[in-house]
Amino acid sequence: MKRPADTISAERRWTPYLHFAVQTAYEAGRLTLGYFNRGIAPDFKQDDTPVTIADREAELFIRQRIETRFPDHAIMGEEFGDSSRDSSYRWFVDPIDGTKSFMCGVPLYTVLLGLEVDHRIRVGAAYLPALNEMVYAAEGMGCYCNGRPVHVRELDDPSRGVIAFTDPVTFEQFHRAEAWRRLQSAFWYRAGWSDGYGHILVATGRVDLMLDPIMNAWDCGPFPVILREAGGYFGDWSGHETIYGNEALSTSQKLLPRVLEIIGSSDADRQPR
Repeated sequence: MKRPADTISAERRWTPYLHFAVQTAYEAGRLTLGYFNRGIAPDFKQDDTPVTIADREAELFIRQRIETRFPDHAIMGEEFGDSSRDSSYRWFVDPIDGTKSFMCGVPLYTVLLGLEVDHRIRVGAAYLPALNEMVYAAEGMGCYCNGRPVHVRELDDPSRGVIAFTDPVTFEQFHRAEAWRRLQSAFWYRAGWSDGYGHILVATGRVDLMLDPIMNAWDCGPFPVILREAGGYFGDWSGHETIYGNEALSTSQKLLPRVLEIIGSSDADRQPR
């Protein structure tokens, strides 16, 4: 049986970048494990978020790998900013997504690496070093966890669904309190300690909805392609696939209309950012 030509074309185009992303995320993740549960003291940035030596060293490692292999590509990273290189290829780097978890010795932090080409995320890798779990995808090639194909859960009733989040206070801070209350009521179970791991849980069929009322582009670089290839959705709270919405949610395509309906009915608490 012949494979579709578009699948073969996608493999030829994206496989080198996917292999690079997976290997680089893995090696950066192993670097962070040298500091994990070692009691290292964080610094605090102007926005009061923590950063550690592990964050900085892992991002420098990733940036060096990209600059050596793809010197014409642009880079946007959480700790060292934008390379300001003019390129249609742009890597988004978060060396430790979930630094608070990392600081607390909770093994749910992730190394995130996503490649945007012509304004669309085409390749992504998300690695949980402390769990040795790698989730990755490339456009037209499917989504995998440690080599096994994965897919979102095809649930259409939120009353039997699991919703994930990171910090409940942020829903108040970023004017999503009413939407959060409605969604909590609609879903069966609510689980925290998420960050990027929550989006991974959706992509791998273990959670039905992950919500972030605030999100930076580097915090979600790999997730559009990971969720898309897993049969799901990653984007803003209005149904647009993007990493630039300053917010994010992941869910299945089947559940998305109901989620957007619940959110839309609670827009009265929304204020401009």
